[in-house]
Formats: sequence, structure tokens, C-alpha cells
Amino acid sequence: MLWLSEVLLQEHDLASFEDLCRKVQERAAQGELFFQMDVKPPFPDTPADWEDRLEAAFAQAPKR
Repeated sequence: MLWLSEVLLQEHDLASFEDLCRKVQERAAQGELFFQMDVKPPFPDTPADWEDRLEAAFAQAPKR
């Protein structure tokens, strides 16, 4: 299970919401099967539909 808060705590180099989307997609491609959004991303460019966009990034990642 991949938790959004875990990604934010572990990846200190994230500077934008787009960086976060790429990281979520990367983690999904590494074999994560489930994704839970337990916090709102703290970036100024976080869009109103952030949950949908992160879910799409996770779902579109190539799976092993």
C-alpha cells in the first residue's frame, strides 16, 4: 500500500505537484498495487482535482 503522506515524507526533492505526480507514477511502476491519499499535497500548484490526477498517475503507470 502506497500512502501519499509516505511519499511526501520520503521524497524531499519534490518541488511541485507535477513532480509528485511523476513520483507516484514511478512508485506504482515499481510494483505498488494500492494507493491511499491521506493528506492534501502542500504545493502551491496543487489543482482542485488533485485526487483525480494522482489516481490517474498511479493507474497509468506500467505495472510489473
